[in-house]
Amino acid sequence: MTLVGYIVAAFALGSVLWLGNGIHRIGAISQGDPIGNRPQTAVLLIDLQTVFWDHGPYSDEAKAQAEATILNEVAEAKAQGMPVIAVRQEWSIPSTKAIARLLMKGQAVAGTPGTELAAPFDDLADHVLVKRVQDSFETGALEPLLAELNVGRLRIVGLDLNYCVLKTALAARQRGYEVGVITEGTLAAAPTAKSQDRLNAAGVALR
Repeated sequence: MTLVGYIVAAFALGSVLWLGNGIHRIGAISQGDPIGNRPQTAVLLIDLQTVFWDHGPYSDEAKAQAEATILNEVAEAKAQGMPVIAVRQEWSIPSTKAIARLLMKGQAVAGTPGTELAAPFDDLADHVLVKRVQDSFETGALEPLLAELNVGRLRIVGLDLNYCVLKTALAARQRGYEVGVITEGTLAAAPTAKSQDRLNAAGVALR
């Protein structure tokens, strides 16, 4: 093999490893310290953004059911003084941005249109955070907010149940949160049986 051939091969291998690391980071579940006893409950809205809500692979019927459930969940939370936290997806790590452009139609890349909360949900949250991967805890911003609010229980709605809802719920359980996923307030583009089995096995309540 010529020197140029070696350089091309090395570049190709490096690119594959770089993208592979990005794929791993997207789906990884972060680790954190046990939270201890916290009595408060928060509602967590996952990825309810214009680009996913308006242009995602979800039927109008499924969206209507999820929207009604989410709005009811939020109304009940506010009536009881529970905080409502929205987490928005923005692909901002170079390797994950590349994967999003290659495999996800470029949706939710940081700086692109549609990353804002969708119209039905844009004024619901008391706090709005941005996440970089499927796990909402990965950036390190969510846990301090929950600690400040003395939250030890999470009620999760949003999308997609097989990805960001799943990984966030599992990361929360790993830290010792009591977690409930409000299934009628979630959306999924594919069957959810395996994801629900994983959640059940981790001690997540499916409501």
